[in-house]
Amino acid sequence: MLSISDLSVAFKTRRGEVNAVKGISFDLANGERLGIVGESGSGKSVTSYALMRILDAGGHIKAGAATYGGIDLRNAAERDMRDIRGREISMIFQNPRAALNPIRKVGHQIEDVLRQHSRATRHDAKQKAIAALEAVKIRDAAARYEAYPFELSGGMCQRIVIAIALACDPKLLIADEPTTGLDITTQKAVMDLVNDLVTSRGMSSILITHDLGLASQYCDRIVVMKDGLIVEQGDPVRLFTKPGHPYTRKLMDATPRRGVSIRSLLPEEDRKPLAPHTVKDMPLIEVKNLVKTYDGKSGPVHAVKDVSFTIREGQSVGLVGESGCGKSTTSSMLVRLLDSTSGEILYRGQDLAKIPSAGFARHPLRSKIQMVFQDATDSLNPRHSARMSIAEPLKRMGKMEASALSARVEELATLVGLPVHLLDRFPHQLSGGQKARVGIARAIAPDPDFLILDEPTAALDVSIQAVVLNLLADLRARLGISYLFVSHDLNVVRLLCDQVIVMRAGEVVEIGPAEQVMDNPQHDYTKELLSAAPQAPKRKSAA
Repeated sequence: MLSISDLSVAFKTRRGEVNAVKGISFDLANGERLGIVGESGSGKSVTSYALMRILDAGGHIKAGAATYGGIDLRNAAERDMRDIRGREISMIFQNPRAALNPIRKVGHQIEDVLRQHSRATRHDAKQKAIAALEAVKIRDAAARYEAYPFELSGGMCQRIVIAIALACDPKLLIADEPTTGLDITTQKAVMDLVNDLVTSRGMSSILITHDLGLASQYCDRIVVMKDGLIVEQGDPVRLFTKPGHPYTRKLMDATPRRGVSIRSLLPEEDRKPLAPHTVKDMPLIEVKNLVKTYDGKSGPVHAVKDVSFTIREGQSVGLVGESGCGKSTTSSMLVRLLDSTSGEILYRGQDLAKIPSAGFARHPLRSKIQMVFQDATDSLNPRHSARMSIAEPLKRMGKMEASALSARVEELATLVGLPVHLLDRFPHQLSGGQKARVGIARAIAPDPDFLILDEPTAALDVSIQAVVLNLLADLRARLGISYLFVSHDLNVVRLLCDQVIVMRAGEVVEIGPAEQVMDNPQHDYTKELLSAAPQAPKRKSAA
């Protein structure tokens, strides 16, 4: 179906030409499910954009050939490519909300594709759009046809994007990181849906991902890319249990899974003994009967219902559950970004819930409770250098002489492993891992006792994630900080947390030691979460 031969893609920049893809070759058979894995910058997405001829203005196919069903994609006229896109080859993009027009009803956006490729007329477009929604298992499709993207959940938006991609019955589906940002059960539902549709329609597919467990579960063959090159390819079981290339072994070793330690995620040369952390019996945070209620159109909406738990000094507690279960609402109330409806939030015995969130920014306890946000890019001011971002909370705490402030910022940068020479760079000049380090350095700058970590590694490659997780483990041991680690990645929670809280529909359904909850779950919902987590095949030892 598809043949890629010595394909090279380059981008023109102010500093000269950058070669993003360097002479790669692979074939895709009819009905085959191919996975392309690798870290950010490896050339995975650029390869797919080149096939679709949707590269940025500075990008161009420099050399090689890409042939689909006998059609030369590299040299095809744009008029022909418009027919191929959607009708023959369709793509699911990484961020469904960004892929959808926010001011148009989703049903109309499906109609656009159907009418563009002459698959519907003005008279039957709505009926066919509703049928497309039903095909991706959207309940009450006729009502959802009238919805705008902002009225739908992330998983629902992803289903809309899939409906658009499959509306014209293409022969090849390219899915570019289709589950990034989705919770674990929604991820499984979306991937099962894509897999079922691809199989039932006899389509071929290309899954682009950095999640090795996902690739091994849903692909027949895997291509591993690094720095624009294919370093290895083969069937998932062989590739991941007995990887031949050092880079594939590095990816496998950095993937969190059952039975590994947090240090073993790092390359051997970077592994150092982890200082023991101490969990004191003294409660640091006590949450008692916490409630958050909103006024909805048809009555009160209970976002958090009677939640209670305790976090001890030096303890790391994981908070897991699907999107909408109340994790973020709970953590926002704890860090006093949001007022609670009722209940207590005791910090060393003092009830923070009595302090209005609007005035907490100037409260003496503000420095003791800090937060690391999910998206390091969005949480950093694009006009502030790394130095300015880390210095900001120190300036708010009180006056510091310029020399003392600069010294403290450099001390914090060193503590989180951020090279000092990067401090004067702006967010767009830093990698994902470097931005994560800036966010962590900023959060620990006021010397907090309690740190809320909201999905801090969700958008990171596995090797960068491994470094950040080890950094967090080190900081906890050295500084004695307590963590509330909010995540939907149960494999990561298993590594970093002593205790796990499982939430569903605003309530705590299970709580206990991490090993006990993960290895012997008592609640059916916890079992469902664990069964939904994709697992990469276990790598065999070199021996």
